[in-house]
Amino acid sequence: MITKHTAHERGQSNFGWLDSRHSFSFGEYYDPQHINHGPLRVLNDDRVAPDAGFPTHPHRNMEILTYVLEGTLRHQDSMGSWADLKAGDFQAMSAGAGITHSEFNPSPTEPVHFLQIWVVPRKPGLKPRYADATPPTNAPVTLLASSDGRNGSLPIEQDVDLYRIRTEEAGGNFDLPTGKTRLGWLQVASGRWKLEADELEEGDAVAVSFEEGLQLENQAPGEALWFDLPEWK
Repeated sequence: MITKHTAHERGQSNFGWLDSRHSFSFGEYYDPQHINHGPLRVLNDDRVAPDAGFPTHPHRNMEILTYVLEGTLRHQDSMGSWADLKAGDFQAMSAGAGITHSEFNPSPTEPVHFLQIWVVPRKPGLKPRYADATPPTNAPVTLLASSDGRNGSLPIEQDVDLYRIRTEEAGGNFDLPTGKTRLGWLQVASGRWKLEADELEEGDAVAVSFEEGLQLENQAPGEALWFDLPEWK
């Protein structure tokens, strides 16, 4: 089954300093039809104003992934990790048994735009962990995160493979890792794409359940994220 989710269907929270679009129920936005897709629990498209951000706050029992699209995002946490993540950078944090962190836009003039992703871990109470990376910009397909950290990807505590698909010209075709026992989620970050009969633009997404042989076509330069997910009960 393939189901398109358009950008304008998402929930929204706007606090002035933060404009956030929610693919799944989050905060005050609740939709019983959009709680999760497998272990993919949160996918927020966030824009944070200059000199603003999330003050120190706690998390536990969640894999928190961040992909920066524009600007700079400053991360600090209770493990002593610190980073200024710039456009194209990727972060993976296992909150595990408990962690506190802050996320802030250090620029006095430019907003920061990023995708924040939460994945339910394989079990609760794991040891917290932090890592970040700058994926190569010349690779059309990059494995950003996986359960085993293969091919230079950042390890996460769930049977999930997260790929970035990036192209600087139109006309590319990409075979998506799928399977009859697997789920998938495609999130368009920029550009124009086509998956089967669905035309996709920035903010659009496609939920996939138990399909094989899917091919993604790009119709304009841009980026998309593909989540290869386990069935979730």
